[in-house]
Amino acid sequence: ESAYKLLRTDLLRGQFEPAARLRLNELQARYGLGLSPIREALLLLTSEGLVVAEGQRGFSVAPVSLADLIDLTRMRRLVETVALTESIERGDDEWEVGVMSAFHRLSRTPMPSSANDMETATKWEEKHRAFHNHTERYREARLFSPTRKLRGSENEHLAIMTAVLARDKGEACRLMEEHIQRTADAVSQWLASETKE
Repeated sequence: ESAYKLLRTDLLRGQFEPAARLRLNELQARYGLGLSPIREALLLLTSEGLVVAEGQRGFSVAPVSLADLIDLTRMRRLVETVALTESIERGDDEWEVGVMSAFHRLSRTPMPSSANDMETATKWEEKHRAFHNHTERYREARLFSPTRKLRGSENEHLAIMTAVLARDKGEACRLMEEHIQRTADAVSQWLASETKE
């Protein structure tokens, strides 16, 4: 479990280059764990699509691509707008409190000041995930990248919450789709700049 958590966190944070070989002896030295738990963790991460098993050659970090990001964004927009619509239709007073609470915690969590500010970035990502509940690999890789340019999304989150609490399904879905697309566009720009270097 420790090997899985440590590896997954580092993979999501972009600590390993996409398509890089994951050598067992290097991972063992990095985490101070045995080969068996590391191998088991890599197999679990393979099932999540974060690691690729290369037959008898070992493991590597799953590659990232603009095509994959576009596909994930398209699916995220489809799934999240359906989920958001149903959530608005079925939400009660306790649900409203949960929405406001998630937004409040996110809005009070500072953005990281640099790529080395791991603790702040981790806290922000946890609050952001609680507000959205989503895919994180591309967003986290950009968040922890030293070349990243963060965009302010606080007003977008506020607008989404306001539309949700007003039970305006059409506006909430429109705002969610725009927010998802803006995030994907920002990550696309980051991904394009990373592949040029």
